[in-house]
Amino acid sequence: MSETITGDSPMQAVLQVFPGAQRALFRKYHIGGCSSCGFQPEETLAGVCERNGDLPVADVLEQIRQSHEEDARILIEPSDLAKRRGNGADVRVVDIRSREEFEAVHIDGSQLLTQDLMQEILGSWDNDQLFVIVDHQGNKSLDAAAYYLGHGMPNVHALRGGIDAWSLEVDSAVRRYTLN
Repeated sequence: MSETITGDSPMQAVLQVFPGAQRALFRKYHIGGCSSCGFQPEETLAGVCERNGDLPVADVLEQIRQSHEEDARILIEPSDLAKRRGNGADVRVVDIRSREEFEAVHIDGSQLLTQDLMQEILGSWDNDQLFVIVDHQGNKSLDAAAYYLGHGMPNVHALRGGIDAWSLEVDSAVRRYTLN
């Protein structure tokens, strides 16, 4: 499917095939991080490249693909996390959802990310500590994992599919929910 993405593809399609494309564009080219450098879903990739210094579309697409491959290495499958925890591995699970979501349903033994926990992670956790970041459906956890990777913590992962996938694939006692 990634072969179907071209310069003529709308950004909505680019983001559907490469969910981390906006993060990749911002990291390399400072595109998409704020309203002044953002893009519209129907704007084409070529159009975004043109109005941002006439960037070569092929180079930008390659950057997006490489970033997508890096994202895949950060993800951990729900079954793999369950297996590691079941084998007694020292894996911490950090939940980045809202307090209300966490209190309603969470993975046993997980910790809600608070300002205090964030300071503890950065200030006193061993940089080699294996930890997994969980969100609702796996959309925001990659950004959070990238943040910790950028702070020298190489063993951080994002749970693929979030707590929703955990419920479907590992523990059906963890209730699924939707946000309105």
